[in-house]
This record gives sequence, structure tokens and C-alpha cells, in this order.
Amino acid sequence: MPSPARSNHPIPVSLRRLLPNASFVGCSDIVAANATEDSRQADSDTVFAAISGTHVDGILFARDAVQRGCPAVLAERPLSDISVPQCIVPDAKLAYSQLCDAIFGYPSRRLKVCGVTGTNGKSTTAWLLQSILTAAGERCGLLGTIEYSDSVCVEPATLTTPDSRQAAHWFRRMVDAGASCAAIELSSHALKQRRAAATPLAAAVITNVTQDHFDYHGNFEDYLAAKSRILSLVAPGGCIVINADDAGSARLIEPARQTGHRVITIGLTPNADLNASILDESLDGTRFRISSAPGSVERVDFEVATSLPARHNVMNCLAATAVALHFRASPESIAAGIEQLPSVPGRLERIDAGQPFRVFVDYAHTDDALRRVVDNLKSLTTGKVICLFGAGGDRDRAKRPLLAEAASHADATVVTSDNPRTESPTQIIEDILAGFPAGYTEFHIEPDRRRAIARAFSLAEPGDCVLIAGKGHETIQIVGNKRRPFDDRLIAAELLRELPSVRAATAAHSAETGS
Repeated sequence: MPSPARSNHPIPVSLRRLLPNASFVGCSDIVAANATEDSRQADSDTVFAAISGTHVDGILFARDAVQRGCPAVLAERPLSDISVPQCIVPDAKLAYSQLCDAIFGYPSRRLKVCGVTGTNGKSTTAWLLQSILTAAGERCGLLGTIEYSDSVCVEPATLTTPDSRQAAHWFRRMVDAGASCAAIELSSHALKQRRAAATPLAAAVITNVTQDHFDYHGNFEDYLAAKSRILSLVAPGGCIVINADDAGSARLIEPARQTGHRVITIGLTPNADLNASILDESLDGTRFRISSAPGSVERVDFEVATSLPARHNVMNCLAATAVALHFRASPESIAAGIEQLPSVPGRLERIDAGQPFRVFVDYAHTDDALRRVVDNLKSLTTGKVICLFGAGGDRDRAKRPLLAEAASHADATVVTSDNPRTESPTQIIEDILAGFPAGYTEFHIEPDRRRAIARAFSLAEPGDCVLIAGKGHETIQIVGNKRRPFDDRLIAAELLRELPSVRAATAAHSAETGS
């Protein structure tokens, strides 16, 4: 294995040594000091990987890369109109992932990496695992939807799962920062595109598999197949954690067992290898007991309290706990790590300006996630639950009416815009409305998201709960081709402060304290 490289000093790599089954055109070997799949980033030191994308084959950009000075091309077939040396491989995505890992000194091999996939719960599970491992004395990096962290420095995320080069770069940063482990989110897109193909996982988590991204995958079977690719990334001695309570992920239990890796099922029933029993729950959090089935995992039985509300977060805690136990963390460290995580940005994040009702901002943008959140909030709320939601434009249209059905579990709904992109907000809303059950009339329509949030607050009374769903931690609204600043959390707090009841309470407090 090559010696470690600093993140900004990649190691030159012989493609003939790295890819012994490759063939070469115009040369006997190619030495790569850098690599990219984006022709716009090509230069005289960078090999261009011609990878097929969602809509366009990367081969079409090879000429552009060469014109920018690219010295060589990695591709799946010889390119007759390209004059530079070429490395031809059966699978360019896999080869590119392997090349990026090698250029940065195979950093993922120096970390205990846990990959988390699933339709919902990826971010919260990854954040919980990072908190637990930190409490256990480890330094843990993080790559996910919200942010990238090398365990010391944090930057906003650009993709749920970064491309192969960026991922290798961040793994190198983690190693250089002294991290011993990493929690990474693996989207279905990333798994199908093999972005993490060169990353050996010490643990894999499948939180659930329900409908999402059908605009990309086409159908559930392709989506499930993409999720199942995480099983092939688990290294010898690794473990696979699967939510047995979810029908979709449960379909992968037997295939996981066939890999020969250790499989740990989780659930809210005693049948799961690692299970949880609820002791107390409210909108302020949940107290529960984690127990193991005999002979399944290390024998454990301990109590945990989390400020993350709702039962789906108990499942996220179970998933992180299963991985932490495999990594030899103690029950005391696990309980401490869960308790020390007050919230996850945009995941049932509380917004409190002194209003007489509860407000939560959540990233739920699939029908399963929205239904679960609404049902959980209803079970914990004394008053009404008011749900505000929309659907993204230029994305899976089939899930729009499904979102309406899920939201109809609330006592009242406000339908609005959520990143309409190049579609008409009015058309998106019409697609949504088709899904409300016959007889459900407690919905309000307001395409302007800011005014919609204000409308939701106007419907709320003391003891009620308002759920602002869909965008979570996002700080922009995509309208047409423009990205406009918009943060549900900031807008909600601003509008709450303008409520007469909040302004009166603030004025009274100021008068009492003289401030």
C-alpha cells in the first residue's frame, strides 16, 4: 500500500499496476497524478474518466477534456477521435473509484467506515453514530446530506454522497485529522453509480426502503437493487444492520445473510436481534430500553433517553447502537452519545419563539416519511396537527398524490411550493391535490411558501403542533433556474416573533426585567 499522502498532495499512480486487466491505447502505461469525471476540471495533470451519467455519456466530453490539456483518458471503449493515451476498462465507474482512492493513499482503508443507506433516516443515523463514537473516545468523520466533516473542520454538503474523488479527498482529510472512523450516507444514486465502490465498509446500515427517486430508478425493484449494492461493499469481518420492521429493507435480510457477514436486525419487537421498548415518550423526546435477543449480539439491556422525538428516531438510535456495539463501544458510551445529541438540523427540529403551540421543521419529502412523522406527532399532541408540505419540481411526479394521502393523516394541511424548479407550482399542486382522500376538506392552498407558513400558524391554537415538511436543513428555494435564499427555520422563527401572542409575551417579559 502506498504511504500516506496529505489531502492536497495526491500520489502518482500507475494505472497498469492498479488495473491489471485494463488494456492501453497509444501507450504501455499511464501514470495519474490526479483524476476527474468533470471535463471542466481537466488540466495537464489530470486524467479524465469518461463515465456515463444520468442523461449523458461522459465519452461525449472527452474531446473537451483533451482540449483543456488532459494527458490521458479512462474509458470503457477506445475513442478513435482522441489522440491522447487511453486506458480501457470493463467498468469505468469502478476503475475511477479505485483510482481516486489510490491517488489519495487508500485513506478509507485506514478508517472504520460505516455506510448508511435507506429512503429515510440516513442523516440522523449517521449523526447519532458520530455522537456515540465521539462519546466512546473515537474521532469520527461524517459525509452526508447536511455537511461533510473530517472530525475537526466542517463544510456544507454538496451531495448526499460526494463523487469518488471528493469522497477520497475527505477520507484523506479525516486520516490527516486523526480520525479513526467515519459515518457516511450512501444514496441510491451513489450506489448505482458506484461512487463508493473502492470504500470497504466495516459496517452497513439499511434504515428502510420505500418509494423515492423513481424519476431516476423507474420502479421499486431497480431502487431496491440499488440499495442492495451496499451489501457488496462490506469488508470481511464487517456487519450489516437491517430494519426488520420495514417491509422493503426486510427483503434484504436473506441476501445479507448469504454474504456471510454478520447480520443484525433491529426493530421495536422482541423478534429483532436488537430491539427497543418504549418507556416514556412526548414531543420533548423518548425514553426507551435497548435489549438484545439471546445469541444475536453482545448481551445488552440498558436504558436510553433521547431528545429526538418520535418513534422513527428510536429506530435510528437502534441502528446507530447496533453499529457502535459492533465497533466495541460500551452501553454507557452509547447512552451518553445518544443523549448528547440534542437535534439534527432540519430533522424534526424545534422552532421556539415563545408561541403557544409547537413547531417542527422536518426534511420528510417521501410519503412514507411524511406519514410516519404526522402519525407520530398526532400520537404525542394534545391538540391538532397541522402539516405544511409541497413536492419538488422536475422530480418523481408519481409520489405527489402519495404525499397528499400521507399528509391527510393530519388534522389540517397547507399545500405549497417546494423547489418547483422549472415546473409550474400550480401544476405541481394540482398533481398533489389528486391524492387527498374523498371527503378530506381540511386543506388550504398557498403557492408562496412564506405566506403558506404564515397561514399554517394562523390555523394553530394553544396545544397544537405545526409541521413544516419537505426542505428541512435546506437554505435555498429553487425556482426556475434560480437558487433563492429560503430557510424554513429562519422564516418560521421570524413569522412566529410577529404573532400577537408572542409579541405581547416578549413585551411583558421586557417590562418585568427592565430590558
